[in-house]
Amino acid sequence: MPRNVVSGKSYRGIYIRGSKSRIAVELKATFDIIVNTFMKTLPILVAILAAALTSSAAPIAIEDISPHLSTNAQIIWKAPTSTLPKNLWVYKILPNSFTAPVISNAVVLASFQSKGFPQPSTNQIILWDHNRKGDDPLAGAFCILPDAEVIQFTMRNHAAGSSEAIPSDEMIAKRAWDCVAQLGIDRAQLSQGGIQNNGCEYDGKGGLATNDYVCGRAITLVRKIDGVDFQAESEGFSIEFGSHGTIRSFGLHWPNLERFDNRQTVSPKQIIRFIRANKTPVFPNENEETFFQRVKSLSQAKTFTITKITLYYGEGIFGETPKENETPKYVTPYAELQAVADLGNSNLTVRLAAPIILSDVNQILGHKAK
Repeated sequence: MPRNVVSGKSYRGIYIRGSKSRIAVELKATFDIIVNTFMKTLPILVAILAAALTSSAAPIAIEDISPHLSTNAQIIWKAPTSTLPKNLWVYKILPNSFTAPVISNAVVLASFQSKGFPQPSTNQIILWDHNRKGDDPLAGAFCILPDAEVIQFTMRNHAAGSSEAIPSDEMIAKRAWDCVAQLGIDRAQLSQGGIQNNGCEYDGKGGLATNDYVCGRAITLVRKIDGVDFQAESEGFSIEFGSHGTIRSFGLHWPNLERFDNRQTVSPKQIIRFIRANKTPVFPNENEETFFQRVKSLSQAKTFTITKITLYYGEGIFGETPKENETPKYVTPYAELQAVADLGNSNLTVRLAAPIILSDVNQILGHKAK
């Protein structure tokens, strides 16, 4: 799964543009299609399977994208674990209605004051930048999508833009943090993510842009809870700046969370058992065309060494099949592992997803983990 949210991937209704794309107004249906297509997968890993869709049109099970190590392959744990907590919280996602101050400040940020200031509501709200509606591909829009816990904005004619005087990384970061303060979000709940170039289909003069043409740069401030970042920069605040610092688009993905249950975490030995069960999906590399071949090659590994473990939060619960057209009800932690497979003549570095909560391991394996 690509690690940045400006790569054109969908996360529960929010779609942050990639090269030669614009923010979609409604993509919750896209998320539902992905979930329902892979009913046996793990909800918080939907994006992994979504990325794998580019390589296969057939239904994919979690085992299809997990290493199948031979029984003779030795799994070696070398990742430091001294800072891993003994327990982590599971959070419940509550109904969300953005407050009036957040909405009004977001309207001002989008320069949509002339369209009015919507009141807090559980209904979807879309403000268009002019009289024409969704049939206009050039239309700009300000959207509040409570079901997806999202506020998002895209400027008119987002597919075109000038490359002149795009702000520096330092200025982009400063303005992003200023925007967060304007929205009333506690910066202690955010981590600064990467800054990405965004392309346009057309340049500032209306001509067809080249493939390497840059009309904007985007930054994500990633939400974190209990000091743990959300997966793939999927929750938090993203904003794109264009020529002379114009705000081209932004998205706030901020579910309303409540602590639900404090649960025991797993040991390295228990994670290794999970790897042996072929239930630790491999993250595809960006634009990877040989993903399944790479996963299959891991069966030739002589040794499989875990070198790093990083914790993330994501929506959904490991091993729980979502009901049709139902979004996750919980936010749970999981682990991203970095491993090196010794294939004999070469080494292959991979990233895997694994449960970090003991109850998740027990549920998926169908017995008490030892």
